[in-house]
Amino acid sequence: MSRGTVLLYNLRETEKRMGIKLCLFRLGISCRDVPPEDFGHPLGYLLEQPGFVPAAAEESFDDEMMVLYDLPSALFSSLLDALRAARVPVALKAVVTEHNIAWSSARLHRELAAEHEAMSRKVKKPIHH
Repeated sequence: MSRGTVLLYNLRETEKRMGIKLCLFRLGISCRDVPPEDFGHPLGYLLEQPGFVPAAAEESFDDEMMVLYDLPSALFSSLLDALRAARVPVALKAVVTEHNIAWSSARLHRELAAEHEAMSRKVKKPIHH
């Protein structure tokens, strides 16, 4: 049974990066750092899935991002709990789906960053009785 894979973006040599990698190691999840020159390739290619080929370079980004692939739901929950407990947050996280596996890392980043910004701007309106 697969223990999944996590792609890591822009996590420089820091205590945070080491904390994230330790969480992944303890849970038996493989991980790979994706260098900026690979941000244009489809996620499927980066995850070595059949039928995906390299693509042209796209714009780079500096935000930290984690892309989770093929994690069973219990392991997914355990990973989120472990990251929270270790206090190593990564704001931009995504799960690879059949809909986004053909996207480049740069496209996924654009989508996640837009969603994150929209959620950050959202102000809860008071409920009037």
